[in-house]
Amino acid sequence: MVIGLVTLLAAWEWSNLAGVTSLVKRVLFLLVLILPMLGIHFWTQILELIAQALDWPDVRDYSGILEWLVIPPVLFWILVMILIRNTPTGVLNLTLKTRYKVLIGWFVLLSAWMFLSRLRAFYGTEMTMYFLILIWVADISAYFAGKKWGVTKLAPEISPGKTVAGMYGALIAGLVCAVVLSLIYGFNLMIASDFMLLSVLTVLISIYGDLFVSVVKRQRGVKDSGSLLPGHGGVLDRIDSMIAAIPFFYGCIYFIYRLVS
Repeated sequence: MVIGLVTLLAAWEWSNLAGVTSLVKRVLFLLVLILPMLGIHFWTQILELIAQALDWPDVRDYSGILEWLVIPPVLFWILVMILIRNTPTGVLNLTLKTRYKVLIGWFVLLSAWMFLSRLRAFYGTEMTMYFLILIWVADISAYFAGKKWGVTKLAPEISPGKTVAGMYGALIAGLVCAVVLSLIYGFNLMIASDFMLLSVLTVLISIYGDLFVSVVKRQRGVKDSGSLLPGHGGVLDRIDSMIAAIPFFYGCIYFIYRLVS
């Protein structure tokens, strides 16, 4: 419920960043997001109804097909990372029509909600908290490392405040989080090394999720995505890193658990 509410608040802000000014159209955007959210949430029950209504018991085997939907958002964020890294000015100057920005927002927010919800449902509160703490610690570490040692800018055209030192600080923080988790749960060397690599790569993708939203805000000519959180901008400003990172994190966790089970 909380994840869904936060997603809808972020979607409301995204519709504004995308250039949707009509109240009716912004509400319609939320409805178009809510419908697939409901379909995904009740996927198993929908398949059961189809199986009974059409006397097609084999349709229940499609319950796991949702796992494959992690591939498109992972590929999308890898592409975003490559483009921002190689051509930040080109990305910033890229002109997209409002409808395409709305579609991108629908896609990334639905993906983020889906895989954070599934992480909580299938891998528990502890794994979900690890993901959230990983992103928070990385963000905080990036800020302080950037303040202390930041000289070279990471993508000055997009976000002048982000530095290469801040990025390395975040990556090191991700590695430390994985080491701490491995020690707490007594992971063997193989699982521990998997989590270390997973955590570092998750943090790396999260950084470019932040930069991606910064691109959208700059194109809209605003500093923050909203004003819902006084002094901290909007909801989207707080979760931009997570939106990019969660599909990759979930996909890797799914793969790791399949290997060890």
